[in-house]
Order: sequence, then structure tokens, then C-alpha cells
Amino acid sequence: MSECTHNCSSCSSKDCADRKKDLRAPKNPESNIKKVYAVVSGKGGVGKSLITSLLAVTESRKGKKVAILDADITGPSIPKTFGLTERAMSNEKYILPVTTSTGLKVMSMNSLLEDETGPVIWRGPVIAGVIQQFWSDVQWGDIDTMFVDCPPGTGDVPLTVFQSLPVDGIVIVTTPQDLVSMIVEKAVNMAKMMSVPIIGIVENMSYFKCDKCGENHYIFGESGVENIAVKHGIDAVVKLPINKDLRQTVDSGILEFYKGEEIDALINLIK
Repeated sequence: MSECTHNCSSCSSKDCADRKKDLRAPKNPESNIKKVYAVVSGKGGVGKSLITSLLAVTESRKGKKVAILDADITGPSIPKTFGLTERAMSNEKYILPVTTSTGLKVMSMNSLLEDETGPVIWRGPVIAGVIQQFWSDVQWGDIDTMFVDCPPGTGDVPLTVFQSLPVDGIVIVTTPQDLVSMIVEKAVNMAKMMSVPIIGIVENMSYFKCDKCGENHYIFGESGVENIAVKHGIDAVVKLPINKDLRQTVDSGILEFYKGEEIDALINLIK
């Protein structure tokens, strides 16, 4: 028997248990979410949560109702990016997401902890269950676009997101190093195995633009991300610079008011 790829649409097996059950978590009855996009990376430290937040701000400025489901349970950073310190509340039936100054709705593990620095020391199945609860037990309301900030890698949590949520597409985040580019292909291949469309690749920290001479300096080397995109038929590639102003904005928790070039670069990534 061949190894299961979790892609039931191309499977010829007639007795596979996975074909007999829908693995998607039940939709919250008080929520109407039109589009769901997962933001993934092959490894940590590439700025995946930053890109998730920038995409959310970009879509919100288009006049859309936007939400972020922070699926990075053991390393949540979305609340910090938006300066959210209050804990999530609940009504008689459901958990209520925390809302930012401009109306973005956020659900994160840090919104449930009494101490945001407290570690979450859980095994994979428990974490997977929490993500499903964030989808089913949170009253999101009417949402045009939801972004799911996945933890790095191709393990339990991204698999849970792909199988449990109705993901319409993914955005892959990377940086220029050759090692990272190799790992990007793992994320690309996982998306293909799960039959999830790839919306585009965002190369973060692609270059540094000198304040004095105006030239671009490729600190990590010039990447081959375009070659990966062509190889896998990915149309959209966005390259973002190293920007200290953006870093300061994130550290201050005021990203939703940022007006840098990164917003313009990402404006057309989500159609």
C-alpha cells in the first residue's frame, strides 16, 4: 500500500478511512467567514507573523472586514504587533475575539493567558484541538478575509489548519538565504499535497536600502526565489526590504497605522 499523501482528490484507494470522514472543524454558527488564507514558512525567524499582520492591515484598508487567527500557539506574537493587552472575553455561548483600534479581530493564545510571557508547554494533539476551537468556538461575526498565522515548518499545526479549516490559499514567507529557499520548496510541496492553492511568495528582508546612497544592498545575498516561483507555477513574488521604521512600529504595537512601502508592495497580493 502506498503512503497516504492526504490528497483525497487524487487517491485511488477505496478503503481509506480518511475518505469516509470530513476532517474540517464545524463552523461557528455566529460567524460568516468568506475567505481564509494561511501564512506559512518553512522555518522560523523569517517574519511570517509580520507578513500576516501587514496583509491584514492591507486588506482592512481596502474596506474589508478582516480577522487574524493566530495558530502559532506556543509562540504567539500577533497581539504584540497590534498593541493588544486585554484578554479575550466570552458571552454565554462563545469566545469573543479581541478587536484592534481599526477594527481587526484577533484570536491568539496570548489573549487567553494571564501572563503573556507564560510558556505553553503542550503536545501536538492538544495544540491542534485549540486551533479547531479558535475556528469553531470563537464568534467571529461577518468577516471578508481571515488570515491564519501558522507556526513554521510542515508539522502538526499547518496540517491541522489545512485539514480543519476551509483554506482558500496560502502565502509562503521566506528570506534570501539558499538554505531557506530549499526549505521553501518543502512548504510548496506540502501545499500541493494538500491541494491548497499558493497565492504567492513573500521574500522578507530581501535587501537593505542605504539612507545615504540610495542603493540596495543584498546583505543575505541575492536569492533565487523567482526560480522557485517559476518552477512551481507561482505568479506572485513580493520582495520586502529590511526596514528599521517598520521594526520600530511593530515593537510599539502600532502596525495598523503604518504607511511604509511594504503596504503598497502587498496591496495586490490578495485579489
